[in-house]
Amino acid sequence: MHRRAQAVLIGVAVLMGALAYGTALSIDKPLVDPEGFLGPSWVRLPAMLIGALLIDIVPRTLWLSGLRGSRMLPLVKERLNTHWTRERMALVVIGLVCFYVTYVSYRNLKSFLPLVLGREKFDRALHQIDQVLFFGNEPAVVLHSTLGSGITAHVLSTIYLWFLPLVPLMLIGWLIWSRRVSYGYWFVIAQVIAWALGTASYYLLPTQGPGFRYPWLYADLAETGTTTLMDSLFRGRVGIVWRDLDAVQSVAGFASLHCAITLLFALMAQYTIEKAWVHWVVWINFALTIVATLYFGWHYVADDIGGIVIALAAFWIGAWASREDFTWRRKQPAEPDREVTSV
Repeated sequence: MHRRAQAVLIGVAVLMGALAYGTALSIDKPLVDPEGFLGPSWVRLPAMLIGALLIDIVPRTLWLSGLRGSRMLPLVKERLNTHWTRERMALVVIGLVCFYVTYVSYRNLKSFLPLVLGREKFDRALHQIDQVLFFGNEPAVVLHSTLGSGITAHVLSTIYLWFLPLVPLMLIGWLIWSRRVSYGYWFVIAQVIAWALGTASYYLLPTQGPGFRYPWLYADLAETGTTTLMDSLFRGRVGIVWRDLDAVQSVAGFASLHCAITLLFALMAQYTIEKAWVHWVVWINFALTIVATLYFGWHYVADDIGGIVIALAAFWIGAWASREDFTWRRKQPAEPDREVTSV
């Protein structure tokens, strides 16, 4: 039933894996599993999956059983039979593995960027476009003057850094608790397409980003987790380019995958979740993420526009691959799950 979706997922993962492996061979560098919160990806994602499985089953069982031991096992079996079907398990396993391969390949290809292409060539052009859009002013100066550089910096830093755990949390959530299995495929396909297109954009239009190329424009900002992260990424880039270390560098400007992925979260919620407050949360998160990318100098305006284009393309491809019929003009009314019946 979901062969097209599975074929797209596997195809993207294989392509990204092959590109990462071939590039690593060509520059004589090893592939690296990037660290993140809770450790490397191969530990982090399965651990979150097991945790989500327990969260799905344990509280529900305890609540419905009234803490009576004799009722717990039947409730666990009922949940496994009605929700954790073969279709759901296939989605979770294929989706998780393909996302893992795609994401690790993305991180490595991004890291190899300065070694493959050399010096980034388009920062000056995109910086000039920003100045034109802001009527001869620097976007950073305008935003810092308008919003302030103290408390606002801490708020926007929290929004920007929240992206790091949000990606795996959203992935696990849609794989396990999406009302329809096809919604889960839609989400994970859109994700892997976005990360793949983002990788291509780095190589098509290589930039560092204004915060790395013009750091003096951001010297007035309060010290936050984001500024600390930027310093760390700068040191990582120096280690890769000048010290020939076998590590991962993560400096690349065009296009903004923060914008792409947070927009995908908003679009998926808009089309697959009926609760209005959820829509407000994800759209506000997307809007503040755009502001944060410019405020801290992660991206130029063109980077954010590129990220939006990537998100729209990935969202449409995900809908096509998962056979979800939708219109851009209105959200389709919710239908009963064709594959599973779950809460």
